Amino acid sequence: MEFHSLTFFAITFLSILSTLFCVHANLEGDALYALRRSVIDPGNVLQSWDPTLVDPCTWFHVTCDHHNRVTRLDLGNAKLSGKLVPELGKLEHLKYLELYTNNFVGHIPKELGGLKSLVSLDLFHNNLTDPIPSSLSKLSNLKFLRLNNNNLTGRIPRELTKLGNLKILNVSNNNLCGTFPTAGSFSKFTEESFVNNPRIEGPELIGFVRYDSSKECY
Repeated sequence: MEFHSLTFFAITFLSILSTLFCVHANLEGDALYALRRSVIDPGNVLQSWDPTLVDPCTWFHVTCDHHNRVTRLDLGNAKLSGKLVPELGKLEHLKYLELYTNNFVGHIPKELGGLKSLVSLDLFHNNLTDPIPSSLSKLSNLKFLRLNNNNLTGRIPRELTKLGNLKILNVSNNNLCGTFPTAGSFSKFTEESFVNNPRIEGPELIGFVRYDSSKECY
């Protein structure tokens, strides 16, 4: 009787684990497939992204850890065009989001601020517009933030100075305005990180010139 109870418990436990894995994999697969639906893919680089497969780890350009959780998305130089989707913010174990040198348009989804494991965010050489979302300041593990060569506007969010692990920052060649922050993690970045933004006035000089956050800047 005891043997049968243990067997039943083991089967039930494995069944629950399997269900949880499927739900998790489906959530990540749904998030990635939302991106596929949103873009134009002339080179068919996303052809393997089949929504009928439970496990998105079998898709090309997707890397997973040993728990089959998506940790990397490599779509640089993929000739994709279209908009980034807020569903990307559901990839909670993602460490590397590499979408550089494509033709993405529209805004950077504020939901990317939910990617708490993210180490590298590379969106450079696209046609992204609108302000940099301040929600990116929640990416406490972020080391590389490259948003250069887009059409981003507005101020550089001062909240980004909270990114204590940030090693590389590049927001050059955009249409940003106002002053760029010099506090916190930004204290180690030179003006090279901000060049070719015609409407940027230079570094903020807190302590010498009053920082005026109310000044119009779009």
